[in-house]
Amino acid sequence: MALVENTYFQCLIVTMTQLSVWEKESFFAPADIIIVGSGLVGLWSAYYLKKKAPGLNITIVERGLIPTGASTRNAGFACFGTLTELLSGVKEMGEDQMLELTELRFKGLKKISKVFKDEEIGLERNGGYELIASADSNELRSFIDTFNRLLKKITGKQKIFRLQNEKLGRFGFAGIQHLIGNSWEAQLHSGKLCMALLRLVQSMGITVLNNIEITGYEKVHGQVLLHSRQAPPLLSSQLLVTTNAFARELLPQLDVVPARGQVIVTSPIDNLLFKGTFHFNEGFYYFRNLGDRVLLGGARNKAFEEETTSEMSLSQTIQHELERFLGEVILPGRHYTIEHRWSGIMGMGGEKMPILRAVNDHVFCAVRMSGMGVALAPVVGEKIATLMTDDAAPDSSKV
Repeated sequence: MALVENTYFQCLIVTMTQLSVWEKESFFAPADIIIVGSGLVGLWSAYYLKKKAPGLNITIVERGLIPTGASTRNAGFACFGTLTELLSGVKEMGEDQMLELTELRFKGLKKISKVFKDEEIGLERNGGYELIASADSNELRSFIDTFNRLLKKITGKQKIFRLQNEKLGRFGFAGIQHLIGNSWEAQLHSGKLCMALLRLVQSMGITVLNNIEITGYEKVHGQVLLHSRQAPPLLSSQLLVTTNAFARELLPQLDVVPARGQVIVTSPIDNLLFKGTFHFNEGFYYFRNLGDRVLLGGARNKAFEEETTSEMSLSQTIQHELERFLGEVILPGRHYTIEHRWSGIMGMGGEKMPILRAVNDHVFCAVRMSGMGVALAPVVGEKIATLMTDDAAPDSSKV
């Protein structure tokens, strides 16, 4: 240990002598908490940590020029779950845990609206819909009644889901038998949300350092020392890892795997027939209007193994499937071109509940948003802030 510490201090002295005294005492000063990852979870966590303990010296470290992962590369849905996804959740995790997860999502969306005005984050309350290709009408109505009853405890609303087949002709979709409406869903601008959060935490006195990739950490004299290739070693009393899909690079023991989500956006379409957020096939396909354009993402279920990757590239398999669905189902007979294509990396795992825990006395993590980071991040951020500022908080493996 002495050799490691001596090597560390030698490296630290050499590196730090290249900095000015101003840099040493500001940007690279020892922090109370360092958060790795400036995406939605990292920013919300910083916000709630500073609210709970204003005196904390907090630094966020981001490996990209902007958040790299899913926070600024998602589809901009402010949603908490479709009927078929929740039904699948009951089968996968049981009714109680499904409701717990749905409540976290619903509360998270409410927190966003309490902190930001709609225009700050491009929030549009156009409602949401789920497309059903084929189903027994009576069975579908029974499911709707059941989940409306279950969700009333969470939302306080009598009817979250409604069968709205009368709108099918108006929207112009092909091959769809039923349409389930949800007036409480909305859409937002993911870039504006991240920028608004960034401005907010910086106004609170939180430091954000970009283009620094943390390659490892170690405990030195009761503190956490973080290593990178781009900056001098960073010292902190506590470390919070919020890198979601990339969490295993620093915490290999976690049940988190990367999952690529691909997105396409069309050219403007004259007289676009719909507004709102739309889901199909348990949410594996999702689309929305983006002004007078259509944004479509998903189809990961067509190539699970291929899409279990952290590579931010595009695959022919998924791109072709998205274009097929767009032309055959969403915009049959309409003229358009594809103007934008991109991918983002989500954090998945053996279950959908987020991982929120103390790894040890000094290291914490809040990861595995399972593709619902927009909704979950505010609640997860508040919970991890409570855990980190409460000395008596028990270790917990998940929310």
